[in-house]
Amino acid sequence: MSGEFVGLSAIVTGGSSGIGRATAVHLHARGAQVAVLDLDPSGLPEGVAGFAADVSSRPSVAAALAEAAITLGGIDVVVNNAGIGATGTVADNTDDEWRRVLDVNVVGMARVVGEALPWLRRSGHASVVNVSSIAALNGLPGRALYSASKGAVLSLTLAMATDHVREGIRVNCVCPGTADTPWVGRLLAQAEDPAAERVALRARQPIGRLVTPEEVANAIVYLASPRSGSTTGTALDVDGGVTHLRVRP
Repeated sequence: MSGEFVGLSAIVTGGSSGIGRATAVHLHARGAQVAVLDLDPSGLPEGVAGFAADVSSRPSVAAALAEAAITLGGIDVVVNNAGIGATGTVADNTDDEWRRVLDVNVVGMARVVGEALPWLRRSGHASVVNVSSIAALNGLPGRALYSASKGAVLSLTLAMATDHVREGIRVNCVCPGTADTPWVGRLLAQAEDPAAERVALRARQPIGRLVTPEEVANAIVYLASPRSGSTTGTALDVDGGVTHLRVRP
């Protein structure tokens, strides 16, 4: 792979598995010094540093970022991937669940970027990539709370991109379709018929299969790369065609 990230340092939240892990691997392969922030940062690929952090706690985020910045020699790239899911209509989730999901999925990203700003402002190639979802752009059944959180991530991305563009900090997001990750596997396990639900999710995406974590990671790395220096305030769909394609059955 190309080495466009040589000399740059990257933070990936929620990087122990799935999309986050694939992103950490790709960034490292392209020359970046990479640190993962996760509740359990064990078992990471060789060459990737791990730091325990809870994005719902500002002191935890601040401490982990400070330690990671010392280890890496700075912070140039932040990938906000940490998040949690939720199922149900607006009648199904408790107030505590609403607060928890929004705190992790939305406020958590704001905490991470807010605490990383001092290092990003010193970088010549500062970039933030947030992980949103097709749920931000499409009405999905039984995903009211999750969709609200990911819609907020899309809006937050545009707001941060506007606030920091003149500081040389680019902010973009990716909107993945249903990806074949352990997180999705856990959601499927909660369904009445997990096998049938998996078939339905595959059929929902025009390409006829789930998105792979590596495909999403490639999109994240593209947006984070110094070679994408004119790209900011952009939402990149990696959704198998869900958002725009209307194929016949």
